[in-house]
Amino acid sequence: MKRSRFTEEQIIGILKEQEAGAKTADVCRKQGISDAIFYKYKAKYGGMDVSDARKLRALEDENAKLKKLCAETMLDNTILKDVASKKW
Repeated sequence: MKRSRFTEEQIIGILKEQEAGAKTADVCRKQGISDAIFYKYKAKYGGMDVSDARKLRALEDENAKLKKLCAETMLDNTILKDVASKKW
């Protein structure tokens, strides 16, 4: 997945700037992002603090590691079943 050019802290700063009263179009133009990206950020990070965003990132990383571990275990299990089912 492509990484954002903004950190979580910067994204939350952009959202807080808009919440403070600036127009969405002006904020997007100033930051060089489209309205769609802004609303995508708002859906993901809206109402969060920086610490919440860091916790979210840590949980996403942990989830990715666990998914990889699960996939490797399932592959090992399948290989062992194939070997055990063959008659030598």
